[in-house]
Amino acid sequence: MIQYDIIKRPLITEKTNVQKESSNQVTFEVGRQANRVEIKKAVENIFNVKVAGVRTMQLKGKIKRRGRILGKRRDYKKAIVTLMPGERIDFFEGI
Repeated sequence: MIQYDIIKRPLITEKTNVQKESSNQVTFEVGRQANRVEIKKAVENIFNVKVAGVRTMQLKGKIKRRGRILGKRRDYKKAIVTLMPGERIDFFEGI
């Protein structure tokens, strides 16, 4: 797999910002077929950081209703990447 097929996008929420500040953890949406070793290598190559550990989880899409019509959000895989002490990934440097 190509590195950018493994790491799709960072997940930026209030909870992930707290994790980033307190535990030096960054959260990404990753490809469904990617394993921990591939995720670790992709993050290290793309962002030039050292990774201490990777935790992954499969998330099911929520059922959403719009009037009478039922819909479903897509399923995805999430990876919580713990960085080595002293390492950082800044998504919004200029803001």
